[in-house]
Amino acid sequence: MIKRYTRPEMGRIWSDENRFAAWLEVELAASETLAELGEVPVEAAQALRRHARFEVSRIHEIEREVKHDVIAFTTAVAESMAADGQAEASRWLHYGLTSNDVVDTAQGLLAKQASALLASGIGRLMDALKKRAFEFKHTVQIGRTHGVHAEPITFGLKLAIWYDDARSGLRRLEAAAADLAVGKMSGAVGTFGHISPAAEEAICARLGLKAAPISSQVVSRERHAAYVCALALVAATLEKIALEVRHLQRTEVREAQEPFTKGQKGSSAMPHKRNPVASEQICGLARVIRANAQAAFENIALWHERDISHSSVERVILPDSAILLDYLLAKTAWLVEEMPVFPERMRRNLDLTRGLIFSGQLLLDLAAAGMLREKAYKVVQGHAMKAWEEEGDFRAAVEADAEIRAVLAPDQIARAFSLERQLANVDRIFERVFG
Repeated sequence: MIKRYTRPEMGRIWSDENRFAAWLEVELAASETLAELGEVPVEAAQALRRHARFEVSRIHEIEREVKHDVIAFTTAVAESMAADGQAEASRWLHYGLTSNDVVDTAQGLLAKQASALLASGIGRLMDALKKRAFEFKHTVQIGRTHGVHAEPITFGLKLAIWYDDARSGLRRLEAAAADLAVGKMSGAVGTFGHISPAAEEAICARLGLKAAPISSQVVSRERHAAYVCALALVAATLEKIALEVRHLQRTEVREAQEPFTKGQKGSSAMPHKRNPVASEQICGLARVIRANAQAAFENIALWHERDISHSSVERVILPDSAILLDYLLAKTAWLVEEMPVFPERMRRNLDLTRGLIFSGQLLLDLAAAGMLREKAYKVVQGHAMKAWEEEGDFRAAVEADAEIRAVLAPDQIARAFSLERQLANVDRIFERVFG
């Protein structure tokens, strides 16, 4: 199921092949920049660019022996250089660098690649939400608070809220991604003992990254925590959408539902079932990304200038969070694009309480007409509770009440029960969101 919705590009970003390719690009950028600064022979940097390569299987083979991934990587690359008769040039590979100069800088490149895909996924979702928001801009629906009928809304307004939430999520993602698009070449304890700050800035610029203003052996993990939190917030918005669909699909509500495809079956025991399984999956997997955010917070505090307790965690939470969010974005976009909506059922549910949902407007009109608010509240609530308990006609009871008729004329009472009056600002809200 996840393969169906996850783009292969996202999986490739977090593959060993691409990770090591990013490491190699950092190494080559460092060699070329240092050559320009006169610290590495130009011929050696050129030879590294032409001949340096790796095989993932060989890196893993070496790592099983040396128990160090970066050493395994540099050894495998040096072997490739020797195989091409360039062993002498390989002396300048990884020159002046420590492991995390390569790993953290490359991680900035990977996050940048992943973020571009995630941004496009949010864009697709926003397009779907906008289209359907305008489709149902004036489709009347009951608004619910605490799960109980409140006042009228339109289904388009609900979709517009989700659109605005997705747009905010995109802004947070872009900001967090930009903050994480940094590199560092400051060495084993961040003092630039072997490479100068100017060289670091040039290397990072060559890679399309910013240089972290200061680092220990690692870039501070607050950046990474903020990034995973941004992913978790987007996932929370997707859960918000899916949870609402689950509610609207309930048998007693049936105002919208997730798509149910030809040949699909909902239950092994009950042939009538149409379960919101996709929406439930979105809600469930959003929890995983939120849990990963907690792990990212735990990665911030490290021993002194660095330990590696964060490293193993990030090998799980960064790829998993990005891949999962990519999947959830595609699935939620599909959900919105294909979601069947039932306006007639929405209107039927809105009319279910026979006018109770206009009690707030009636209260305001009575107060505006001269009745003390406390008295107006008591009068309106009395009719409302009776109608609630006896399933009576609230509007008919109001129209027959002498106290109310003494204050409000029949046309004023009718206006208190006007849907058009309640929803007069829908166009203005849409202008604020989409204009």
